[in-house]
Amino acid sequence: MGQEKEYKYLVRSEAWRHQAREGVRIRQGYLSTHPDRSVRIRVSSNQAVVTIKGHNHTSAGEGLNRAEFEYMIPLADAEELLASVCAKPVLEKVRYRVKVDGCEWEIDEFEGENYGLVLAEVEVTADSAAAVVKPEWIGDEVSSDDRYQNANLVDNPFSKWSGSAHNQSSSM
Repeated sequence: MGQEKEYKYLVRSEAWRHQAREGVRIRQGYLSTHPDRSVRIRVSSNQAVVTIKGHNHTSAGEGLNRAEFEYMIPLADAEELLASVCAKPVLEKVRYRVKVDGCEWEIDEFEGENYGLVLAEVEVTADSAAAVVKPEWIGDEVSSDDRYQNANLVDNPFSKWSGSAHNQSSSM
């Protein structure tokens, strides 16, 4: 069984950009956004995967722990699923990778109905969690705030949050 443990943060400045590798455009849609499980289709770099994630087990300061399974699927199938089966809106974002003190951070800059939202994630093992150094451009941790889960951004896009776009961008 696959497991992931990740921490998710708001990004509070543009300082990460000078360290970032070229971004990768991602489109992802959800077949299920049930609180106990999500099933998503993701297309990036002419590859497609289906990902099944289990229930989020959260506790303050402990990040997210959940079962995760990912499988390659034909690109044409993924495109058809995104167009006709997945819940709308399909999430659109550009993902950048930044290495800081041996940890790889993923920065997602959302587009479409979630424009203005920029999140950073770092996946850790139990042994490395305490060693993660947060760069100066990292803001508040939102790992336990369900609004920031990609699956929830479909039903409740960032653009519909009262004042949220202003609150994050004013700190950048």
